[in-house]
Amino acid sequence: MNTHNNARLTFRGRVLLVERVLDQGMHPIDAAQAMGVSARTAYKWLRRYRLDGEAALFDRSCRPRRCPHQLSAHRREQIIALRRQRHIYPQISRATSVPVSTISRVLRSVGLNRLAALEPRQPAARYEHDAPGDLLHLDIKKLGRFDRPGHRVTGDRQAGRSRHAGWDYVHVAIDDHSRVAHATIWPNEKATSARQALIAALRYYRGLGVRFSAVLTDNGACYHSRRFAKVCRRLGLKHRRTRAYRPRTNGKAERLIQTALHEWAYAHTYKNAAQRAAVLPYWLHDYNWHRPHASLDHQPPISRLGLSVNNLVGLHS
Repeated sequence: MNTHNNARLTFRGRVLLVERVLDQGMHPIDAAQAMGVSARTAYKWLRRYRLDGEAALFDRSCRPRRCPHQLSAHRREQIIALRRQRHIYPQISRATSVPVSTISRVLRSVGLNRLAALEPRQPAARYEHDAPGDLLHLDIKKLGRFDRPGHRVTGDRQAGRSRHAGWDYVHVAIDDHSRVAHATIWPNEKATSARQALIAALRYYRGLGVRFSAVLTDNGACYHSRRFAKVCRRLGLKHRRTRAYRPRTNGKAERLIQTALHEWAYAHTYKNAAQRAAVLPYWLHDYNWHRPHASLDHQPPISRLGLSVNNLVGLHS
């Protein structure tokens, strides 16, 4: 029972009031004074008890028995049907003569207040290749260079900005099966940089005993270039591309970028972009060798390469 905070009588107090009057023979006014309530309140609870018994001593709902202005079920269904036809609030209001505020409340209650809810997002089709080297995900993240910490770190908006500092382009790579990652920073995202980043990544994975047969990229200009296609042919790599406007197809690389931003690029206060770049190899080492990965049963990615103890010690030293 949800009793009001300032209520003098709880359910047990009302029962005691009734017992004192009916069983002990006290006058209702005397019983009311003893309970600290008015005589009118005592007579009210006695009347309810005589009509419906002890159950009537519970609090009643404050909801009115009838509401002439309540929205009818037919009108509510009409609003929902018009919304499913992708009508916006003013259109529904004109068609039903219902205020926009009421329409908003109705649609919010059924989860249709946003048009995007009419087309639920398709469930992600997760996949994982069977062995290391089956597929290498590639992507690029553009980061602004700076020669001094910005106002988000210092809190001083009056300090000088790093104007015309340029950009750093982080070319990332991640093995589909093991999630072992690699990243290097280049001055641009042109075909030459993409080709050199790919070669650097393959050399790194070769040192771990992993050789790739295919790469997956988005539809960026550098990955559509003849130079990148040529280096893929020379290295015996099959080049796959994601569907247009479907970055989730390359989700492992996208997730790696977000993790790098949170745990490396924006995780510390760096004096300048050069210091941030110098920390990247150390963060990658921690990511590959020590950081628990949720999709790998909280084991580090290096654990999926099947390296022997001697190889692990030799590579980690």
